[in-house]
Amino acid sequence: MPSVPIILTVDDEPQVLNAIERDLRRHFRRDYRVVKAGSGTDALHAVEQLKARNDQVALFLSDQRMPDMSGTEFLTAATKFYPNARKVLLTAYADTQAAIDSINTIGLDHYLMKPWDPPEQNLYPVLDDLLEDWAATVDVPYDGIRVAGTQWSASSHVVKDFLSRNQVPYHWLDIEKDSEAKVFVEAANKNGHVRLPVVFLTDGKTLLAPTQSELADAIGMHTQAAQSFYDLIIVGAGPTGLGAAVYGGSEGLRVAMIERAAPGGQAGTSSLIENYLGFPRGLTGADLARRASAQARRFGVEMLTPQEVVRVHVDGPYRSVELTDGTKLSAHALVIAPGMSVRQLEVPGAEKLTGVGVYYGAALSEAANYRDQHVVVVGGANSAGQGAMFFSRYASKVMMLVRGDSLQKSMSQYLVDQIADTDNIEVLLHTEVAEVIGDTRLEAITLRKNPGGETETVPAAAVFIFIGTMPHTDVVAGVVERDEKGFIITGEDLFRDGRRPKGWTLKRAPMLLETSVPGIFAGGDARFGSLARVASAVGQGAMAVSFVHEYLKTV
Repeated sequence: MPSVPIILTVDDEPQVLNAIERDLRRHFRRDYRVVKAGSGTDALHAVEQLKARNDQVALFLSDQRMPDMSGTEFLTAATKFYPNARKVLLTAYADTQAAIDSINTIGLDHYLMKPWDPPEQNLYPVLDDLLEDWAATVDVPYDGIRVAGTQWSASSHVVKDFLSRNQVPYHWLDIEKDSEAKVFVEAANKNGHVRLPVVFLTDGKTLLAPTQSELADAIGMHTQAAQSFYDLIIVGAGPTGLGAAVYGGSEGLRVAMIERAAPGGQAGTSSLIENYLGFPRGLTGADLARRASAQARRFGVEMLTPQEVVRVHVDGPYRSVELTDGTKLSAHALVIAPGMSVRQLEVPGAEKLTGVGVYYGAALSEAANYRDQHVVVVGGANSAGQGAMFFSRYASKVMMLVRGDSLQKSMSQYLVDQIADTDNIEVLLHTEVAEVIGDTRLEAITLRKNPGGETETVPAAAVFIFIGTMPHTDVVAGVVERDEKGFIITGEDLFRDGRRPKGWTLKRAPMLLETSVPGIFAGGDARFGSLARVASAVGQGAMAVSFVHEYLKTV
């Protein structure tokens, strides 16, 4: 619920300040909170703190004659933070001219002469009228996390994308368009060097250009394990990891799941999954991740996000993971489902403009910023098609760049048909990006047509990259067998060359999803031979838990 709006009163004489506070509380206590300050400097500091918490200030009531800062000076400074707050000066007879001048210079709403007794006649009617007018015209502020920065700040994009993917509500404030936001961003950066973004938390704390770890800790995300030993540890919270978590937790296993970024993995960034069983109208990747995460938690699964596994170890009969902060967690069994890492666009200008016009994946948090503009989608698989359809709702034109000779080779037919029926999507085959152009923001891209190599430069506001991925499996390098591309080999594929897997000493053969180390299972896109479909990934997660139960019978 929105906080109670505030009346802030300022006077350097303690007796006068206490008297005005008493009278204000007597009349306004049901609808307003009264805050007092003994100097203009203290009052301005209080205003900054109130703004950082996103509290509403309805009215300033300030004495004019104060030694460190006059009432007019205070109101001038305070109005930058709360331009809609009503402004009243409390004056002596000698200050009347200053009050009259303030009406013209700072838009003073009223001035009151001391003494104001009786308040029922000289104070309350004036303030009632001003507050009634304020309440009728003011917008109720967003009462949650606020992120202030610019569209052209790469670090601002990282924070927005992190909050969005983890489904943490926030309100975006663009300081290039919101002068009020710019004022309190400058106030938060005390040393004059502006660091972006500035994150304003609901408890009044402020974070300057926070890392994902700092932000996660500040907003209360679960980053530290409650135990040191589990029945099952799952690495990765994509569809496979979530499937394993739900089935493992529901079957009574003590389960910890560790995710380096956000639940849902690559599928979690999908704007619409239309071919997932049981959802005839489709569902977003974020919705699937939210539902599955809630389901896993209901079954007692401990989810650590964002937290990253840097190494997997085999400790006798136990399997363990080492986290970035050095923490070591052990379990009877592991399910490795780390997903894929996005390939970078290796052309001139791309690295410099990443986050300020060049984005990897759907970047759903940025779509509305490119309304009625020309954007480019690079890639020809399902994720690119889903992205193009989503951005077509906002952009005036979406240009799809596909290196191959058709969409059908790598994209589901339903998406191919939708793209063909969407007027503002243009598909260019045999085309790739040769250069990204811009200084502080993307301005244009150079296209290369193959096989001839002809180039053309076209204006573009944003480029969204979907050019493929590679398995994120370095955490198991040297522990389990992988192929030359880094995919984890499991089951009968371990014997594909007619040889026994290195280190496999058991008489039995590895189970379908079991790696070359007994008790370590793998699934999802990072597993050799996996089908890159959400339903298949979820099924592998459920199947892995069945194999874990079989394995636990032998240990």
